[in-house]
Amino acid sequence: MAVFDLSLITSGPYHAMLVAGLKLSLQLLGATLLLALPLALLVALSRLSAFRALRISAWLFVEAIRNVPLLAHMLFWYFGAPELLPEASREWLYAHNYEAIAAVAALTFYTAAYMSEDLRSGIRAIPHGQFEASRALGFGFFRSMRLIILPQALRVTVPPLISQTLNLWKNTSIATVIGTAELMYQAAKVETETFRSVEAFVFATAAYLSISLLITGLAVAYQRFYPARAV
Repeated sequence: MAVFDLSLITSGPYHAMLVAGLKLSLQLLGATLLLALPLALLVALSRLSAFRALRISAWLFVEAIRNVPLLAHMLFWYFGAPELLPEASREWLYAHNYEAIAAVAALTFYTAAYMSEDLRSGIRAIPHGQFEASRALGFGFFRSMRLIILPQALRVTVPPLISQTLNLWKNTSIATVIGTAELMYQAAKVETETFRSVEAFVFATAAYLSISLLITGLAVAYQRFYPARAV
């Protein structure tokens, strides 16, 4: 019976590999959030726009993204999208860690589609009278949104946005299918080289669980203190 070797994942080259994978997973999470949140807001506002073309375009974006598995998005961005570019551009991308770029692109569009619906629901939850009052004060659409509507809507949508962040953190593991050297990829590599699957995947499980609990803790803390801060 094999003995659990804790030193394999706490020191040495395999520990370094796993930590590097964890760092890349966290980088995927951070980069995706920075890109997905503004895109989600843009899509949400487009769906609420008075212009029919904008509403239809935003609706098509959301439905096209949400009704296709994330795995398909990953494979498209890694294998399909580069085929639309000149050969020199493809070679440059594949020589400059395109796996991570493709993963961020897929995660960004996928996450933004879901977050946009949360933001749209939050905006629609604000009484329309507040928007009319801001317009009566001479505020334009964008100024009304920026100063009156969005600050209130964002407070309402923080819990679902945190939930989407939790989903995003777990979805970063799917990037392993395109060779992105994130946590799951490195754990599988360690298991292949050492045949110590328990140690490798215990590290990955503990890392995913720790970050997930941290994100969940933020949601719980917000829900606890939000009523006290509500206007």
